Amino acid sequence: RQGGDGQMVQMDSSKSGNVGSQVELRCIFINSNPPVKISQVTWQKLLNGTKQNVAIANPALGVSVLPPFKERVSFKQAAVRHRTPSLEDTTIVFSSLQLSDEAAYICEYTTFPAGNRENMVNLTVYARPMTRMTLTTPTIVARAQKRKMTVATCVSANGKPPSEIKWETRLKGEATSQQTRNQNGTVTVRSNYVVIPSRETHKQKLTCIVMYRNERITDSVVLNVQYEPEVKIEGFDGNWYLNRQNVQLTCRADANPPVTIYQWKLLNGSLPSNVEIKNNTLFFKGPVTYDLAGTYVCDATNGIGTRTGIVDVNITEFPNNPPRGDDEIPQEQHNAGAAIGGAVGGVALLGVAAILLFIFLRRRQRTFKGDYSTKKHVFGNGYSKAGGLPAHPPIPKNLQYPDDSDDEKKPAQIGGTGGFEASERDFDTEQEDLKRPYFTVDEGESRDYDERTLAFQYDPEPEIADDMISQTDGSVISKKEWYV
Repeated sequence: RQGGDGQMVQMDSSKSGNVGSQVELRCIFINSNPPVKISQVTWQKLLNGTKQNVAIANPALGVSVLPPFKERVSFKQAAVRHRTPSLEDTTIVFSSLQLSDEAAYICEYTTFPAGNRENMVNLTVYARPMTRMTLTTPTIVARAQKRKMTVATCVSANGKPPSEIKWETRLKGEATSQQTRNQNGTVTVRSNYVVIPSRETHKQKLTCIVMYRNERITDSVVLNVQYEPEVKIEGFDGNWYLNRQNVQLTCRADANPPVTIYQWKLLNGSLPSNVEIKNNTLFFKGPVTYDLAGTYVCDATNGIGTRTGIVDVNITEFPNNPPRGDDEIPQEQHNAGAAIGGAVGGVALLGVAAILLFIFLRRRQRTFKGDYSTKKHVFGNGYSKAGGLPAHPPIPKNLQYPDDSDDEKKPAQIGGTGGFEASERDFDTEQEDLKRPYFTVDEGESRDYDERTLAFQYDPEPEIADDMISQTDGSVISKKEWYV
């Protein structure tokens, strides 16, 4: 705060600290020019409109700290305590802060001839709470009535300002909270977590989260819930048939604390004679018989109570699901294999037939030499007719014909392994030329003629034209040609 003639007292507007900590309250006097004389500096506590002296510094009389601050307040600068003190910096130090220290503090300078100059700082004291989390009772028991109960409590005690409590868990419960304000100004916050104890809540983690100012404090517990046994009987698969060997039933129980007693019985009867009881299992020695049929009951008991499991056993003469051997192939696979095999076989057979037909036609092309008649012309329909193709070569006048060979007139014979072999392949070229009165259809020449000519197979009794004459060797000649 500054006076009209330039003097000023510098202070922080607010300060804070936690209970038990230390804090400095700054106070510096800015003198004028020419300077004024400092007669005294006084620190005062202002609370609810009432001032209380804390510490005084006098240049002639020295320093005085008043009770109840004497043990915890001191001037920071050692020069203030000298016989000829320097009072421009009269900052004080609070040690071991208490909640009761929270107030406004005034630093007042008395000067001559300027009078009093002062300023003020607000001190806030915080109290970090004590946080703890506890189970409501050492043993939480799940009852059949399914009533809600408090399973855990989280407390944030003696905090200033008050804390905020939250819960983190997978449990489907609810929280209730309450605050209690203490005489010293602190607040205690208590939060209870309420849930219906059950087998599902056992071993579930429950975390309390305390938010205090900018701090996050956590504490966790794992619930220990005791409950009656949850019982079921295993072992009967619906396929107990005559002479099946060594079947068994097992009583499974989920319980806390663990089951201590298992009791087996058969409704409306007694257990079969071949049964052996070992712990929680019934062993049926030997083959299955109709005597094993019935309703089996298992009673499981722990420290909380007794629960029962039931299974109805029926016996069949034959297995419901006969085992399948390793060499047995499903019908679907048989059908699929047959279909695939048939398709592959059909394609292969068609391929072989096509190759044989191709070789046969090629052989016919290469072995056909025309007719043995001197006057026969070859046409696209495969018959001989009077006249001739314009492009036919002329007939030699004195051409000698060797005796007809039966083998030559016959179609080529099928060879042993490689395909077809023609008998005339054994003759040389000149001999073959003598047997070709007109022309020979060779492999190279076959492209110039219609395929019907090259591949034609003669009818057994070809039609003979009116102007044609049959010969004794089976050939025909034209009357016109014969009598020329």
